[in-house]
Amino acid sequence: MKTIKLTMAQALVRYLMAQKVQTNDGVQPMFAGVWGIFGHGNVAGLGEALHEVKETLPTYRAHNEQGMAHAAIAYAKAHNRRQMMACTTSIGPGAANMVTAAALAHVNRLPVLFLPGDTFANRTPDPVLQQVESFGDPTISTNDCFRPVSRYFDRITRPEQIITSLPQAMRVLTDSVDCGPVTLCLSQDVQAEAYDFPESFFDEKVHRVRRQGADTFELDEAIATLKAAKNPIIISGGGVHYSEAYSELHEFAEKHGIPVAETQAGKGSIAWNHPNYVGAIGVTGSNAANQLAQKADVVLAVGTRLQDFTTASRTLFGNPEATLIQLNVAAFDAIKHNAQSLVVDAKLGLQALSSGLESWSAQSGWLAEGQDAIATWNQYYDKVTAAEGVETRTGLPSDAQVLGAVKRHVNPNDVVVCAAGGLPGDLHKLWRTDQAKGYHVEYGYSCMGYEIAGGLGVKMANPDNDVIVVVGDGSYMMMNSELATSVMMGHKLIVVVLDNRGYGCINRLQNATGGAPFNNLLEDCVTIEGGAPKLDFAAHAAAMGATSEKVGSIAELEQAMARAKAADSTYVVTLDTDPYLTADGGFWWDVAVPEVSVRTEVNTARENYVDAKKKQPY
Repeated sequence: MKTIKLTMAQALVRYLMAQKVQTNDGVQPMFAGVWGIFGHGNVAGLGEALHEVKETLPTYRAHNEQGMAHAAIAYAKAHNRRQMMACTTSIGPGAANMVTAAALAHVNRLPVLFLPGDTFANRTPDPVLQQVESFGDPTISTNDCFRPVSRYFDRITRPEQIITSLPQAMRVLTDSVDCGPVTLCLSQDVQAEAYDFPESFFDEKVHRVRRQGADTFELDEAIATLKAAKNPIIISGGGVHYSEAYSELHEFAEKHGIPVAETQAGKGSIAWNHPNYVGAIGVTGSNAANQLAQKADVVLAVGTRLQDFTTASRTLFGNPEATLIQLNVAAFDAIKHNAQSLVVDAKLGLQALSSGLESWSAQSGWLAEGQDAIATWNQYYDKVTAAEGVETRTGLPSDAQVLGAVKRHVNPNDVVVCAAGGLPGDLHKLWRTDQAKGYHVEYGYSCMGYEIAGGLGVKMANPDNDVIVVVGDGSYMMMNSELATSVMMGHKLIVVVLDNRGYGCINRLQNATGGAPFNNLLEDCVTIEGGAPKLDFAAHAAAMGATSEKVGSIAELEQAMARAKAADSTYVVTLDTDPYLTADGGFWWDVAVPEVSVRTEVNTARENYVDAKKKQPY
């Protein structure tokens, strides 16, 4: 057996470079790059190894570890999990900063390889700078925080351990069911240690999407259930994207006359003007989709885990005789909500169902009812997104008006990015998605601060299209450092900052549950006598190298969007917005209200809450 002497870090890098993936554009590198913030836990070992191959496997420097991990995760999502990135940090706080991003990737089932440095395997210099010492277990370090938020976790304490660990890491990163974050903790002394690795370990490996076929019994059962349906509805989830089952979804819905609603993760799997489209569903859904969901006798959920925002905390499906079919590649998700499970890849599953249904279609008039409902919703869209004529409590523009103005100035292939606060709700209801990957909203973990960093990752995946980040002042303040990274790297973003002076979304929720305005809007927080400072986000963005401006109206925003589109580098537009008004639609959400309160408003909200919970199955 031929061997080659390499440090563990050199061998790891060489192995990553040998991993390829079959895509629609042919065979591509699996890893498009490595994000790295170096420190004493990784600069000498992995840093040197990455420098040797920087022309082939580029290393990108960020300003925040969590931010760079968000960018890597967004890149993988934009590529439907076909290509991905790795992230390396020093030990201690650098590694800990990525734990939030690891949780985000875990919730959203997105691949990212974390390579945090770790303490010395030989323990000779312990305790080292930044080492967290466990008094009862010397094997524990900061990196153990990754264990509950990793799909695969290992600590490399000998160079040869990567021979068995790396293939397992790739199995998880490329698996349709187990996909998620992988953490390999790299002891800093072991990174620099050499070993005679088998040359065959570095042979090129081409990964392909493994498609799970359907069990015959489950498939027949699903076909029989659908054939008995009169008013079925399809809920399209993120699995449609990852399976790239777009044409299968469209053909299935058209052939069998079934309305299609979409989750946050599934948005874009069907165009907003498709004749079978009835809009967003659930807590942040349109009236059209939610009305049909309450009447449906069969719900075919495709590639969705049906989280509480989708099911309105298990109150949305109002027909007591309704049957839920969960078509999902993961059995873990397919059995949720006491569903009739159909464990299968979305593309293969829709093909098999359609073949088995033959010429069957939903009851005459059912699709027309959905088309009438979405037509009414589209009229409402025109009203609430108009530049003028919308009344708000403060007289400032609403979020819906801002989204309407932005949408009027983007191209069909542009991508909108968001994550947290009130904006994802209005985006889910109102953003008109023209193409499959035109909507990128992280709403599994709903992580404040993802927006700009995630936008950078999306732009790296879509260099020829504009990426428009819409972000509230709260999320902007959480994390904005990768704005400077986008300027530094030449990856243009258009960032629209909506300043409603605080956490407007949670203030509305607080009020809706009977609570007094408290600690959300800046005017309701502990401040100096003169109040919280008025932040100049345009000046801040300019200080990080972006072109920026503040506008005072929707008309000015539209003019600024034209300038932003024409610009060559990152462009930030900020405006003050109303924190109170949100678009209609939606459905009930289970947010527990206190049983005992001195506030009459809370007691009234509690009574309403108890009444609403009666609609839940248990």
